[in-house]
Amino acid sequence: MKLYSLQVLYKSETSDQATPLIVAHDLNSFGFFEKKAVKEFMDFTGKLIVERSQRCNRSKVREQAYICHCYIRGDYLAGICISDDEYPDRVAQTLLNNILDEFTKEYPASSWSSLQPGQVQFKQLESDLARYQDPKQADAMMRIQSEIDETKGILSQTMDSLLQRGEKLDDLVARSDALSAQSKAFYQTAKKTNRCCTLL
Repeated sequence: MKLYSLQVLYKSETSDQATPLIVAHDLNSFGFFEKKAVKEFMDFTGKLIVERSQRCNRSKVREQAYICHCYIRGDYLAGICISDDEYPDRVAQTLLNNILDEFTKEYPASSWSSLQPGQVQFKQLESDLARYQDPKQADAMMRIQSEIDETKGILSQTMDSLLQRGEKLDDLVARSDALSAQSKAFYQTAKKTNRCCTLL
């Protein structure tokens, strides 16, 4: 998973023109002679998508092996996140929400139309680009999901290792003193029901 670019743009209320306010790129995975062209292409693509998209809209545009996530708020402030196709959509859109909210705190809406590229100082864009390279570390829900997946893997490995010892669960249930006769009967009935369903 890789993030390549984060951009904040302002879409004109009177025309479809978009002005890039600030951009950040991570182009370390590209060769020295490719970086300039890749940067220009990403800037061009982000601007084009914002100009062709409606406000109050979220979109995801695929261009070759890259995904461009776009969010244009109702107040015409727009965010672009360019990533590879493995990067989680939800994390990218959450990141755009956060960036636009933080940008609004530093630059009020009344100043957006007069801001010029290169004039904006917004250090959080660079730090978020670095921090969100690993979505599991940056995003709490992604981190929790990863921990759940790891736990499920551990549980299934433990169950597999028990079954590989040659013990049968049926024998263990039949010999168990901890289970009542009613629980043993329930187990047998559930097993028969499940077997019936799996044969179909």
